[in-house]
Amino acid sequence: MIRRLFYMGLGAFGAVWTMRKLQALHPNHLARRAVRNAGGALEQARDLAADALRGAAEREIELRSRFGLDTVENPYHSNVKDGR
Repeated sequence: MIRRLFYMGLGAFGAVWTMRKLQALHPNHLARRAVRNAGGALEQARDLAADALRGAAEREIELRSRFGLDTVENPYHSNVKDGR
């Protein structure tokens, strides 16, 4: 009797698990999940681009100060011949 209850419970668990997996493959659910993942990927790409631009600006300022160049806003000396 206990063995029969165990297998009935196991079968019920398997049926619920299978139904949840099948519902996860429903087209509406897949579309919602794809949109959610795409939004997260877009946000990560924006963060990466912002970090890269910030790092490049900091490095440029560091190099300009090391080599004694003007600021980023005015990168050219008026008394330097550079081929322009």
